[in-house]
Amino acid sequence: MKGLSICHSSTASSSLPGFIIFFITFCVHKLESARFTVIGPDHPVTAIVGEDIVLPCHLFPRMSAENMEVRWFRSEFTSVVHLYQHGKDEYGQQMPEYHERTELLKAGIMVGNVALGIVNVRPSDEGQYHCFVQDGIFNEEAVLELKVEASGSAPQISVEGYQDGGIRIVCQLAGWYPEPEVLWRDRRGQLLSPSTETKSQDGRGLFEIKSSIIITENSNQNLACSIRNAYFSLEEEPSTFYISDFFFPRMSPWPVVWSVTLVISLVFVSLTLFLLKLRGKHLNTIKWRRSLSDVVRANVTLDPDTAHPYLVLSEDRKSVSRGDTRQQLRDTPERFDTERWVLGCEGFTRGRHRWEVEVGGGRFWAVGVARESVGRKGGISCSPEGGIWAVERWLGQFRALTSPETPLPLSRAPSRIRVCLDCGRGQVTFIDAGDEAPIFTFPPGSVPGERIRPWLWVGGGSWLRLCP
Repeated sequence: MKGLSICHSSTASSSLPGFIIFFITFCVHKLESARFTVIGPDHPVTAIVGEDIVLPCHLFPRMSAENMEVRWFRSEFTSVVHLYQHGKDEYGQQMPEYHERTELLKAGIMVGNVALGIVNVRPSDEGQYHCFVQDGIFNEEAVLELKVEASGSAPQISVEGYQDGGIRIVCQLAGWYPEPEVLWRDRRGQLLSPSTETKSQDGRGLFEIKSSIIITENSNQNLACSIRNAYFSLEEEPSTFYISDFFFPRMSPWPVVWSVTLVISLVFVSLTLFLLKLRGKHLNTIKWRRSLSDVVRANVTLDPDTAHPYLVLSEDRKSVSRGDTRQQLRDTPERFDTERWVLGCEGFTRGRHRWEVEVGGGRFWAVGVARESVGRKGGISCSPEGGIWAVERWLGQFRALTSPETPLPLSRAPSRIRVCLDCGRGQVTFIDAGDEAPIFTFPPGSVPGERIRPWLWVGGGSWLRLCP
C-alpha cells in the first residue's frame, strides 16, 4: 500500500508540467482567436434598382487585410459574390449573375476596410450577404441584409368603358419593387375594394399592376389611387379622378369621346411646343461646338517616368491599365508613389489644344489635366486645389472633381472623352466625343498659367487609351 501511494504521488507530480503547458497553449490559442472581429452594419442596407451600392464591412481593431482572404457570399459558402485571395481578385468561383458587377474597394484595405461595391443593382440581389475574412487558420464573418427598391411610374387612372351599369376605372403602374399595394379611396379617404387586380413581373423582375373598380352614378364619384411601399408602409401621393354625371350610361357616350379627343389634342400641342424648345437648345449646342473648331488636335503620349508602379503602359505609350502586382520600378522624384496616376509627356503653356481618351471597362477612372508641379508623393487632393482638373467615374457615379465634387447627371457612360484645354483663358472643357454633348467646363481662369499636362487615373479593372 505504501508503494502504491508513492507511485500515485509521483504520477501527479509528473503530470503538472504537462497541465501547465496545455493551459498556456490554450490561453495563447484564445488570444490568437481574438485577433480581429468582422463588423458590418446593424441595419439593412437599401439599394435602388439600376443604381450602385456599397456594402460596408471592416475589421476591428483596424489592421491591414491586404494579405488575407476576403470572401463575400450569399446563403452558401460556395455561392461566391466576390473573392479576394493572395493579394488579388479571383473570379473563377464567382456566380454568373455577379460577373463584372462587383468590386472589392481596396482604397481602405490597409486599414481593414473590405467593403464591396455592386453596380446596376437588380431585384435578385436582395437578401443576406456574408462578409467572411480569413487570416491563416483564423476567420470571422459578418452578416448583413440588402433590401432593394424601385420606384416606377406614378399611378395612371383611365376610363376603360361601361360595365355592370357603371364605369370601369383602371389604375395602372409599372416598374416597382418590391411588390407595392394599390389602394383605392373615396373623397372621405375610406378604402374601396377593387373589382379586379392583375400583377406581373417584367424581365428585370419589376412589378406591373393593373387594378380596376366599378363606379356607378349613385356611388362615390371622387376617386384616388395610391401606392403603399411594402417595406416602410409609406403611401405615395395619390392620383385623383372625378366622374361627372354625364359620363354615366343613361346619357349618350359621345360626350366621353369628345372629352378624350380634347385631351389628346392638348397633349399633341404641348408635345409640339416641347419639341420646338428642344430644337432651339440643339441649335445653341451646334453654335457652341463650332466655337471649338479652331482647337489644335494634340498627339499625346504617356510619360512612363511618372506612372505609379501598379500601372502598366503599352509599348506605344498610348494605353494604360491597372496591374495586379506592383512593378519593381525606380522611385524617382517624378514618379507617383501613392496615387494610381500617370501624366502625359506633352505639356502646354499657350494656345488651344484637344485630345481624346477612350475608356474601356471598369467603373473607376478619371480623365483630365494637371499642372506640371502637381505633387508626386503621398496623398494628394484630387481637385483644383491639388493641381488637378478632371472628370471621374466612381461606381457608376459621374462627377467633376471640383471642391466639393459636382455630380454630372449623364444618361449613359461616355466611351470616349474629348479634353479641350484653352491656355489663354485658363479653362478646360470635357465633351462626350460620341455624340458631341458637353460634359463639364471648369470656368475661365481656374487653370493657372503654368505648364499643363494630360492626367489619367486608372482604378481596378479599367483601362484608358489616348486616341490617335
